[in-house]
Amino acid sequence: VAPAGFDWALLDMEHSPNELSSLLGQLQAFEGSGTTAIVRPDWNDAVKVKRLLDMGAPGVLFPMVQTVAEARAAVAACRYPPRGIRGVAGTMRANKFGRVTDYFEAVEAQTAVLIQLETVSAVRRAQDIAAVEGVDGIFFGPADIGADMGHVGKPMHPDVWALVRPVAKELMAQGVPVGTLVSDPAFAAELVNDGFTFVACGSDAGILARGADTLLRGVKAALD
Repeated sequence: VAPAGFDWALLDMEHSPNELSSLLGQLQAFEGSGTTAIVRPDWNDAVKVKRLLDMGAPGVLFPMVQTVAEARAAVAACRYPPRGIRGVAGTMRANKFGRVTDYFEAVEAQTAVLIQLETVSAVRRAQDIAAVEGVDGIFFGPADIGADMGHVGKPMHPDVWALVRPVAKELMAQGVPVGTLVSDPAFAAELVNDGFTFVACGSDAGILARGADTLLRGVKAALD
């Protein structure tokens, strides 16, 4: 995926069997590409985030943020004292093992803090959450929003997007980057054309599964 040319990719620890050891190899794979790798931890956990940032994650997407207080906690996990609670390590992959001499001064401006809204109540608080100092963007999770609305397994349900799109427009008007995940390439392009900043348009597992199914169907169709 890294040399394919995508603008960004999400390295997911929430819904995949991904741990720190496997994530390290993924960050290494993307480092030499033009694709920015954002990491989604399994939870808004300051200890996990500290380790991700020390590994050199250029940005973090925090899942299931519900309130302003939780958004502030996410930002604090990415900031050194006195502005936050991130623990200080002197020699780590993120600062090239001590060789980046201005790392502590520059890292805050170079690390994306993205907040994922996944319930109806969280979407309704989007303006307040986006206004938290240090939040760099808002990501809408249509699958969980849909589940919260009673449409589990239907992230493309019209009710989901009737809720999300007006809120997204309000955030865009205020200059807040907004993103989401959809599996329909045409709809992904429509959202980008409509002003969404970052839209995930597929997953590695989905691409592999569909490719495998297409390959098998093609071979079977050609059999006598």
